Amino acid sequence: MRDWNYENDQWMKLPSHIRHLPLFTRHFDLMSWFFRALWGFFLKGLAFRFYIRLKVVGDFHDIYQKEKRLLLISNHSSHLDAVSIAAAVPFRYWMNLYISAAKDYWFRNPVFTFFSKHCLGAIPIDRKDRSGEAIKLCTSLLTGLDRIWLIIFPEGTRSKDGFIQPFKRGISLFSMKTDTPILFLYIEGNAALMPKGAVLPRPGVLKVHVGPVYPPAPVDQLYEDYKRWVLTINPNAYALDEGESSKSTSK
Repeated sequence: MRDWNYENDQWMKLPSHIRHLPLFTRHFDLMSWFFRALWGFFLKGLAFRFYIRLKVVGDFHDIYQKEKRLLLISNHSSHLDAVSIAAAVPFRYWMNLYISAAKDYWFRNPVFTFFSKHCLGAIPIDRKDRSGEAIKLCTSLLTGLDRIWLIIFPEGTRSKDGFIQPFKRGISLFSMKTDTPILFLYIEGNAALMPKGAVLPRPGVLKVHVGPVYPPAPVDQLYEDYKRWVLTINPNAYALDEGESSKSTSK
């Protein structure tokens, strides 16, 4: 893969799937705003009101006023997760909201690519890339934009059983390298509504819990702090380890 210099004027030579990002366009993208408005009306006004009843526990408004640059992290069990977080965030903040998305899924064909670029503001992440291009792209956006909220799923992939898995080190790398704080989110009900392998979500209730903002930290500390917070909401969010399992069996 070519080693792109994201900070010069060669953006016209960049791959088409990243030209929509504001670090490269350097202007207000009216087309993206229009299609995002249409998607927002469908998502917030219809899909997450009548089909899936979305409940937001917490408030994004005060956080948005205080935090111009932020990493939003959440548990990840479903393809529903990214859009449910977007639906939870007030629409007026959407033009500063971006999602790190698996390139092999969200950019797999022209229709998905158009939707991902102009409706989700997705940043393509090549999960097989070992050259560090995804890291360079995300850190360039986090340092080059005055305001950005970037959604990242620190588990790296969807959980197969619905339990939260240990975090990959990328979240701490992004946060510490760019001095970007982290907002804890927890999605409750995602695994039941659209488990891994499901084509379409089931109707039901979905809750997005808005947690505290944490400073940059090593991944182990971040994982433990996130786990401690989530367990106050859902004591069954994590699988029991062998020690805990044996204790519970002996009771």
